[in-house]
Amino acid sequence: MTRADSSTPPITSLQNPQLKRLVRLHARRGREQEGVILIEGARELSRALGAGVMPTEIFSCPELHSPEAAGIDALLPLTATELSRAAFEKVSGRENPDGLLAVANRPVVALPDLAPDAVVVVLDGLEKPGNVGAILRTADASGAAAVLVLGRGADPYGPNVIRASQGSVFALPVVALDEAGAYAYLTAQGCVTVACTPDAPHVYWDAPLTGRLALLLGTEHGGLPAHWRQAGNGSGLSVRIPMTVGSAADSLNVATAAALVLFECARQRRRTGLGNAGASP
Repeated sequence: MTRADSSTPPITSLQNPQLKRLVRLHARRGREQEGVILIEGARELSRALGAGVMPTEIFSCPELHSPEAAGIDALLPLTATELSRAAFEKVSGRENPDGLLAVANRPVVALPDLAPDAVVVVLDGLEKPGNVGAILRTADASGAAAVLVLGRGADPYGPNVIRASQGSVFALPVVALDEAGAYAYLTAQGCVTVACTPDAPHVYWDAPLTGRLALLLGTEHGGLPAHWRQAGNGSGLSVRIPMTVGSAADSLNVATAAALVLFECARQRRRTGLGNAGASP
């Protein structure tokens, strides 16, 4: 069970100022004003702690604790504020919360120096937290070196993205920046761009996906902006995922597309003996 301050009774009033603040922090504007993030769930909190993200506040409802939440006590750097079940459900963003919620300062993440076989994922304007979180989880699992999040789409450290990534957002460098900054970084690192677009000439499994790559993914409705599709003129690639002729589906979910291409990158590296992609030691 999570440590709670036994000298202080649980917060029960739904009008409590701390609860109202936590509700405000579910909105991006509220988090940006304070420079903080919300981490809900035992798994997500455990992975944040493992990555060195230290909460400044922890809120707990023992009545709701899952078995996983019950084992996290030794990892907590501070005593939790106990909430009643009704109070916790008011501040939770989940249908079946496990009774753990933390506030932490927003991570400051540096762009890494890349190894020769590194893969960087570039997300341009993706708005759905579920898609962004799923791509972060896949990027972590496939050995990607970093994820760059461009534009004012989904907040990569929003609570729904953290949940969808199951905490993988803390396991690799995830950096929000503008297009100019991303282009300058990828150019300086010598990345070959790989634009994922349905009108590309190459099927993704036939393309050479080894070496230092930047995998470019845009929104499902708009795709990649023209300047990203043209970013690698002369040295870049464009790849597509073939669809069965006559199928009702005319496109794939962007997270599914990312998974296919990222694991093809990993397969080609394994075949050539390059191993996992990543940052330079």
